[in-house]
Amino acid sequence: MDILIKNVLAVDPQNDLHEVTDIGISDGIITAIGKISEPADRVIDAQGKLAALPGLFDMHVHFRDPGQTHKEDIFTGAAAAKAGGFTGVACMPNTKPVIDNSETVQYVINKAKKTGIDVLPVGCVTKGMKSEELCDQDELKKAGVCALSDDGRPVENAELMRQALENSKDSGLAVLSHCEDLKIINGGIINKGEISEKLGVKGMDRASEDYITAREIALAMSCGAHIHICHVSTRGSVNIIRAAKRDGVNVTCETAPHYFTFTDEKLLSRDADYRMSPPLRTEDDRQAIEEALLDGTIDCIITDHAPHAADEKANFETAPNGVVGLETSLAATLTKLYHTGKCDLEKIAQLMSIRPREILGLPTMKIAVGERADLAVIDPDYEWEVIPEQLHSKSKNSVFKGERLKGKNLYTICKGKIVYEPVRVSNDNG
Repeated sequence: MDILIKNVLAVDPQNDLHEVTDIGISDGIITAIGKISEPADRVIDAQGKLAALPGLFDMHVHFRDPGQTHKEDIFTGAAAAKAGGFTGVACMPNTKPVIDNSETVQYVINKAKKTGIDVLPVGCVTKGMKSEELCDQDELKKAGVCALSDDGRPVENAELMRQALENSKDSGLAVLSHCEDLKIINGGIINKGEISEKLGVKGMDRASEDYITAREIALAMSCGAHIHICHVSTRGSVNIIRAAKRDGVNVTCETAPHYFTFTDEKLLSRDADYRMSPPLRTEDDRQAIEEALLDGTIDCIITDHAPHAADEKANFETAPNGVVGLETSLAATLTKLYHTGKCDLEKIAQLMSIRPREILGLPTMKIAVGERADLAVIDPDYEWEVIPEQLHSKSKNSVFKGERLKGKNLYTICKGKIVYEPVRVSNDNG
């Protein structure tokens, strides 16, 4: 046996598993669950204090590779993912050049093979992300993309978007929409409201998100296609999506931990590390996002991991939007939702592992004999402070910097190999 995890709380809602048990792994596969006496090359004794979840999957990250590797690259992005408990990620295509052709897709896939986890490219909806001409979905799928998006901007031409949705019914690729109307935003840098007025900076009206969300749902409904709404941040969008789901529209959506943790009051510090697109909103919006996660309106939690170099983030008003999040996502979710008694570990597994894979049409990871051994072994009660300099990401623009969080990933196992672990902890007998 290659790896034996003893006395671990195994949690997998896919097979109603919730028990302290042993997990045996050989040749990349889970070979035994239960009381195991067989010797192993590596033993991790969880002592009943650690939990094993199916390996996490983030369907919305930016690794900036190719073209902006001073911010992040596939290797450093994957290192951050592994530290956070992720055994797979989907990389958005707004790189330089953008991922709109088979050559760039292959560049990402080939480089990703060396990371130890699944790093899957998302292809562009339109060539050059210019909203002028559709990409060939069949070509991109054959090359290896897992979905389509012009993330970083919406597809501005509504008819092109409708055609892309129509084509997706044949290609089987999910279309992921960044719902922010750029003309409504019109140069705004934070949420439009009391805080933007107090700071004297231009705000981003929430109508920019709500309008495109409603547009995408109307387009998907018109052709009977699936649409996925990225990084939901407003009560308006939540209400639109909830009503659409009630009416039978095939719509899914995601949000990030910062949207159910913080509000735009964080911007009073004039620190650009708290700026992202869409922006932090009001307390009413924050509550709406949390409610939507708990009632199932929001399908999954992502990070929208968006690294930027320190010098780029130095000026509050001119800095690019985006925050890193792969190493804090699980901890923030445990802190805000699990330790407040609002959801259990099964729900977190659904939000952060199972549903993202399902939405993209990927096989889900299961804690069961015969399944690929992809696990996040976590300490739900581990308390720690987020120190940006200690993050694995090349960039350190964390919205959770200085925050004390409760819960941490300790071991990431992908395809039966330990791809991340702490230097040594007292409960490790290996």
